[in-house]
Amino acid sequence: MGMAAGGNRRGTMVEVNIVPLIDVLLVLLVIFMILIPPKTAGLPAEIPQQSTEPEGIRSEPDPRIIVVEVLRDGALRVNQQAVDGEGLRDLLLRVFAQRASQAVFVKGDKEIEFAQVARVIDVIRGSGGERVGLLTPEQQQER
Repeated sequence: MGMAAGGNRRGTMVEVNIVPLIDVLLVLLVIFMILIPPKTAGLPAEIPQQSTEPEGIRSEPDPRIIVVEVLRDGALRVNQQAVDGEGLRDLLLRVFAQRASQAVFVKGDKEIEFAQVARVIDVIRGSGGERVGLLTPEQQQER
């Protein structure tokens, strides 16, 4: 803080020097930026692994895996069995009551909108499904 006394009529003039205050605040800002790491939060994702089976051989589907298919006309199938919207919820509630794993895979037709798939995912989550995976069509390898 500075003071100036002058011979004019104003009397004592006081000036506040804020430069040291700004310096201290900037140093504190840098210290907190270094000490507190940024928190990056996201959705947990598991990357699919390439199949170890030879190309021509397909094994039988695992009965423990639940695959819900959303067809282009809006119909639903669970492991190749046709169900309706309410039937899906009831079926999943019964299945999840008997299993420790509440994982479900959703396969949507490429012609449908994602909103239909999102509604199915909501039903799965409301039925107790903890993990929902999305299945995509297999890509043809160019040779």
